[in-house]
Amino acid sequence: MQQQQDKNVPKVALVIGAGDATGGEIAKRFARGGYIACMTRRSADKLQPLIDEIQQAGGQAYGFASDARKEEQVIELIEQIETTIGPIEVMVFNIGANVPCSILEETARKYFKIWEMACFGAFLTGREVAKRMVTRERGTIIFTGATAGMRGAAGFAAFSGAKHALRALAQSMARELGPRNIHVAHVVVDGAIDTDFIQQTFPELYAKKDQDGILNPAHIAENYWHLSQQPRDAWTHELDLRPWMERW
Repeated sequence: MQQQQDKNVPKVALVIGAGDATGGEIAKRFARGGYIACMTRRSADKLQPLIDEIQQAGGQAYGFASDARKEEQVIELIEQIETTIGPIEVMVFNIGANVPCSILEETARKYFKIWEMACFGAFLTGREVAKRMVTRERGTIIFTGATAGMRGAAGFAAFSGAKHALRALAQSMARELGPRNIHVAHVVVDGAIDTDFIQQTFPELYAKKDQDGILNPAHIAENYWHLSQQPRDAWTHELDLRPWMERW
């Protein structure tokens, strides 16, 4: 039987990789929906503007410095949130690691680091959160994927390998945890996102913003919110998001 949450118990949405664009917007969306937003980056100082924005809007937010590649840090993070703030009802893994490089020049060290960031960290966080969710028989876990998880492009061997692995991890977890009332979803973000990086590095691509040709982080966040609110008789496992003019 599906377990219902006590309305008097706070509910937490944990965003691993709450950057200035997509991750931050996801945290803000869940805070508006009544969740306590817990957010991580490797540097906690970078989270303060986001925390301030959420609190000024009437929400609750906490920031944590944590490296998702380090098992001991992940275990400590989840334990701290669960014991001092509240049960993690939603976890979003949003670490990117998109670093293109020719296979002729790629190094073993960088290849491994990209896999650690995009996949291994997802495993560690997903495992620790799932351990708590199964005891409550409810919860949502969402992984941010990419086009690279669907097909490997030239110059993206490391990123494609990591994102393919992330997609497989999400599928495996969904099949195991779905029957235990844990909704696991994988979101394929296919296209450029409205970020300072895109604006500065690819100005010709950023120019498509006025035509809705790049992804709005707030609109991405709205889809994550929708996934978390789906009834379990109609769960979405994989959702792809792309601008209307994106080729695919």
